[in-house]
Amino acid sequence: MTRPTFNVKIWGIRPNRGARKTTYTVRWVVDGKERQDTFVTRKLADAFRSSLMAAIRDGEAFDADSGLPVSLQRERNKRTWYDHACAFVDMKWPHASGRHRKSIAEALTTLTLALVTTTRGMPDRKQLRTTLYTWSFNKAVRTAEPERSTSRPARWAAANTIDLADLQDPVVVRRALDALTVTSKNEPAAPTTIARKRAVFYNALRYAVELGYLSGNPIDRIQWKTPKNTEEVDRRVVVNPKQARSLLAAVRKNSPELEAFFACMYYAALRPAEVLHLRQRNCNLPAADAADQWGELLLTGSTQQVGTAWGDGDGAKEDRALKHRAANATRIVPASPDLVAALRRHLADFGTGPDGRLFVTRTGRFGRPIAGPYSSPVSTNTYSRVWRDARRAALTDAEATSPLARRPYDLRHAAVSLWLNSGVPAPQVAEWAGHSVAVLLRTYAKCIHGQESIARRRIAEGLGAEGLGQEDTDQDEQG
Repeated sequence: MTRPTFNVKIWGIRPNRGARKTTYTVRWVVDGKERQDTFVTRKLADAFRSSLMAAIRDGEAFDADSGLPVSLQRERNKRTWYDHACAFVDMKWPHASGRHRKSIAEALTTLTLALVTTTRGMPDRKQLRTTLYTWSFNKAVRTAEPERSTSRPARWAAANTIDLADLQDPVVVRRALDALTVTSKNEPAAPTTIARKRAVFYNALRYAVELGYLSGNPIDRIQWKTPKNTEEVDRRVVVNPKQARSLLAAVRKNSPELEAFFACMYYAALRPAEVLHLRQRNCNLPAADAADQWGELLLTGSTQQVGTAWGDGDGAKEDRALKHRAANATRIVPASPDLVAALRRHLADFGTGPDGRLFVTRTGRFGRPIAGPYSSPVSTNTYSRVWRDARRAALTDAEATSPLARRPYDLRHAAVSLWLNSGVPAPQVAEWAGHSVAVLLRTYAKCIHGQESIARRRIAEGLGAEGLGQEDTDQDEQG
């Protein structure tokens, strides 16, 4: 923060004669503290001293911390949006997951394209967007390939974005926020995408405040609302038990190695990343001859698909903690007899990867088998393709074109909805699903069937009891 003062005294220029050359030092005093700056030529020293004298003549305050006139301090502190965005990426990179890094880069790319000072000489927009996303806002790639800084898109972006100080203008900030509401194809962006990108923008500006480039976060002064985002699950995506079993049967017929994968989502409400992380040692299954017995799954983490450019390892996937949980957090989920049977079939027919992972890649391009040992987790493309085939095989034409179980993740929604509708207390469901109770009820409010009729019956019973009590009182008074 600037501490302005007018207690300033300028001294003369002092030459410093050395063995090879002479330098020149300008000395001045601000608030009783001596300052100095040394220059290689007398002309440069004179110019700097003249700027200090001009500031005094114009009645300009000096910054007591830096010793410079406020205008000069502001000039030296000038930083472009592009430079700050790169610095923000570098600050966040070591502590962010691969998916979060991608999210930051995506948001900063959208914002940077909206915060340019001109479109003159702008490279092809698609090429510029690619350079920003894959190089400028990816610390690992930017460090490994510094020569790309001389490419035309990188040079243009570095030279043609606004200064951070310009973000004090509400019009500029609003322009950036409005850019978050459309996609690269100029279509309306989803509310969740807008909210996510706005959060990145807000944090980037807060970092500018922390570094002293801005006096406050300008977003706080703007009346701009993020479009409402409904967190509620669309009940149209939720399958009933009969439909779920038909879908799992279709998977078993065409891709039996993934039947248990989808069964974990439907019977235990696991997220896909949690299923990919599952290992045999995490499965506490009853004895093979114990029919209709329940087991347990101990969840210890998730396996995220992030792409080779965004993770810290060499692969496209990385193991992380459970969602919104500490690194060593675990979660226990019951395994119903149906899930136990599916897991037993999987272990008997396909085994595990070298590290005990249950669901690993077993085929390569064009479905060709891969020679073991299998170690890489199943890819998103693979299980998504298998799920699309299962929907076509198990659902009617009308159901297949509807939102019903369109994504594998919808099996998790079906599981949580089933638990709630079966009367399992919300705190227990929240614990199994890895939610807070508030998020659980807010997300699945429209998927809880039968509760309305129960509530009406209880209200009617309450009203009936109250009415009966009043009649008895009236009779007593008449008597």
